Amino acid sequence: MHRRSFNRLLGAGATLAAMPGLSRQALAADPLKVGFIYLGPVGDFGWTYQHDAARKAAVEKFGDAIKTTYVENVPEGPDSEKVLADLASSGHKLIFATSFGYMNYVLKAAKRFPNVYFEHATGYKRDANISTYNIRFYQARYVQGIIAGALSKTGTAGYVGSIPVPEVIQGMNAFMLGMQSVNPKAKLKFIMANSWYDPPKEGDAAKALMDQGCDIITQHTDSPAPLQAAASRGIKAFGQSTDMAKFATGTQLSASVDVWGPYYIKRIGDVLAGKWTSTDTWGGFDSGMLGMSPFANMPPALANQATAAVEAIKSGKNKVFTGPISDQTGAVKVAAGVSMDDGALSGMQWLVQGIEGKLG
Repeated sequence: MHRRSFNRLLGAGATLAAMPGLSRQALAADPLKVGFIYLGPVGDFGWTYQHDAARKAAVEKFGDAIKTTYVENVPEGPDSEKVLADLASSGHKLIFATSFGYMNYVLKAAKRFPNVYFEHATGYKRDANISTYNIRFYQARYVQGIIAGALSKTGTAGYVGSIPVPEVIQGMNAFMLGMQSVNPKAKLKFIMANSWYDPPKEGDAAKALMDQGCDIITQHTDSPAPLQAAASRGIKAFGQSTDMAKFATGTQLSASVDVWGPYYIKRIGDVLAGKWTSTDTWGGFDSGMLGMSPFANMPPALANQATAAVEAIKSGKNKVFTGPISDQTGAVKVAAGVSMDDGALSGMQWLVQGIEGKLG
């Protein structure tokens, strides 16, 4: 399971050599050093790009009170523990690890550096100095599914997945449920790229899905390659993590938008105020952590329908995963009138009826 080469350290205060004999307590005027480790490059125009936009928002908010360092292209393996340790040993008091696969390495680093605060995106393992935070991405997938169900002429959409972890499975299932709410006979095909960020693989997956008759494309990968591949054939598609409309002006329908900035600002503020505690956050439309870019390239009535769907989810009227829901075999997984709780969602490893293909 993974989620989002120790190349270089960037940003203000990026040195990894702590000044001997000096500490934050000794130099009260010293800025708080905050570190970020990224799975991909800041120029991926998706997942990492959006995290770095949030880092910049924090810099703008706190000014000289903080110094930030980011390390990009950190693989989800032992190298990530080295990066975490380097940041911690060089005086970084707060470190954001922004990919699921860093989880066990965050745990190890947190035990080595008990006086450093760690924040892990999309993970679920916490400790006294580890918090976790996530976004309910599936909510936007459901809205995308409504749009796809209304626009698809073949009744079949394509989903470029990354790795079959619960987050991605939630997204596929929510998209399918959204499609079926408009077209009960809708189908969804998927291909896993087995990577979060690999533009050639992502683009090839989108092309393969279109070759199989999919006339709407969505993605759970980090580059705009699937959107661009769809645009090259005049196929409408959805962006990922950030508004990617500039890559497909005439064909992007919308994009899920990850809004990390307010969370980063709050957590940095908590450290500055001396009130940081270990927490678990999973926010969606209602918290402002999830948004959608403007609805475009669709009839106004459908855009209004999509807007209404967002509002229904935001208010709690639509919880997305409310039964009856059956899996691919026809077995009822969620009884009529029952909504899945967060524990069940977090362990999701089955596909909704109507999705073609196996998880492996």
